[in-house]
Amino acid sequence: MRIDILTLFPEMFAGPFSTSIIKRAVDRGLVEINLVNVRDFSANRHHTVDDAPYGGGAGMVMGPEALFGAVEYVAGQLGTSPRRVVLMCPQGRPFSQEIAADMAREKNLVLICGHYEGIDERVRENLVADEISIGDYVLTGGELPAMVVVDAVTRLIPGVLGESSSAEEESFAAGLLEYPQYTRPRDFRGMTVPDVLLSGHHEEIRKWRRKQSLLRTLERRPEQLYKVELTEEDRKLLKEIYEGLRGLRLD
Repeated sequence: MRIDILTLFPEMFAGPFSTSIIKRAVDRGLVEINLVNVRDFSANRHHTVDDAPYGGGAGMVMGPEALFGAVEYVAGQLGTSPRRVVLMCPQGRPFSQEIAADMAREKNLVLICGHYEGIDERVRENLVADEISIGDYVLTGGELPAMVVVDAVTRLIPGVLGESSSAEEESFAAGLLEYPQYTRPRDFRGMTVPDVLLSGHHEEIRKWRRKQSLLRTLERRPEQLYKVELTEEDRKLLKEIYEGLRGLRLD
């Protein structure tokens, strides 16, 4: 996969992209990340990319010239128009694991990092295929959201996490939150690991983990249960959970 990031501040990406899993993925040739400085495509000698909004108002707006030039530059390198140009902005649809998985199937992504009071609407109408938000809050720019998207997408590319990948069992991968995890020591300051995890009984461990995943989702993100296709076993486990909760309340 190739990811092109159109930004006013390419230096912001040096730390996050030069360590850990993303760096290893780049070094192994599983993903190529290109930082494109939008200012390089400014039409004026001061390399400014913003201007006051028509109609008045506070703040500045990113103009269309530099952004069109940057996307056309990427298209020239690809040999074709990029299929998926994504604008990082608060007005976009909420980013999710499902969207990350969908993006991970692309051969190329172009992420535009918005700034100031927004971007010229002609960029949205003619270049952008998708708009993504990482939360209901406003940041100073689209760089941090772009880092989040790249991290979430990169780890889903086949081979990035290795053959023994646990990505399919992680929170939200299947709609539910992940079950609790434990490791050595077995007893830490009187806090012990659940016996079932030490039993060696794989089927009982699987059922325990599924039940814990359902319980954790019910407690923390109950709305997720409406998005999951529950099996007959899931329904039985949820019944056990509800009965247990009722018993606790009665006590």
